[in-house]
Amino acid sequence: MTVLDDKVAIVTGSARGIGRATAELLSEQGAKVLINDLDGDLAEQTAGEISGQTLVFGGDLTKPGVCEQLVQHVIDEWGRVDILVNNAGYTLDAPIHKMSDEWFQRMLDIHIVVPFRMCRAVAPHMREPAKVEREQGREVFRKIVNVSSISGTMGNAGQANYASGKSAVVGLTKTLAKEWGQFKINVNAVAFGIIETRLTAAKNEDNVAEIAGEKVQLGIPEQMRAMGAALIPLGRAGTPQEAAGGVFFLCSPWSNFVTGQVLSITGGQFTGMTS
Repeated sequence: MTVLDDKVAIVTGSARGIGRATAELLSEQGAKVLINDLDGDLAEQTAGEISGQTLVFGGDLTKPGVCEQLVQHVIDEWGRVDILVNNAGYTLDAPIHKMSDEWFQRMLDIHIVVPFRMCRAVAPHMREPAKVEREQGREVFRKIVNVSSISGTMGNAGQANYASGKSAVVGLTKTLAKEWGQFKINVNAVAFGIIETRLTAAKNEDNVAEIAGEKVQLGIPEQMRAMGAALIPLGRAGTPQEAAGGVFFLCSPWSNFVTGQVLSITGGQFTGMTS
């Protein structure tokens, strides 16, 4: 018997990186997991490589109605939602005096509007069962984990858009924790530091993603990567698996009395990249 036996989990942005590591860990611990990515083919491939029961939903969560479609897909297949991990995201970096309205809005759309819509979409499927359980005198805990960043908690030069979205996630998390605590829904956030993914890899011509038909340069300059590592007391960036470990804790029974919190997963880093 494993920790999350028979639980149903949604992990957005879970075809690669931290999202994939999280989906793998939840699956290893017994959960059925929905794999989501912009790239439906990649999501299918990832789902096929993860042991346990998986479901796939490819699509752009920033489009109207798509979050609701994702949740309904899970309900139609598995009939419930016990865990939601709002992980999907990417970066569009520029100093504020060179940043367009579009780039600012796109970061808000993926990093705070999508988590808001996902939480709203799962609301009836978490709250209504909880009302019945409360009448029966039973405590059944459900989990929401929102992914923030130390860019959101500390700020980071060149990321006014990303930091604003990730900071807003903290407010959403703390508010939902207060609204939904009565339903035994734990709502927490993780704030990642430097984790080895394509978002923190070297910025070069090979590290490019296509998002909404546009090629987006990912990664950070090598000089800033070196500076970042020097700020981490543990002496290195984290791995996706280490990042997933913190998410798993907040999805597990050991976090049943933890809600409204932001867990920093940073290797001890407590200053920004350039502060």
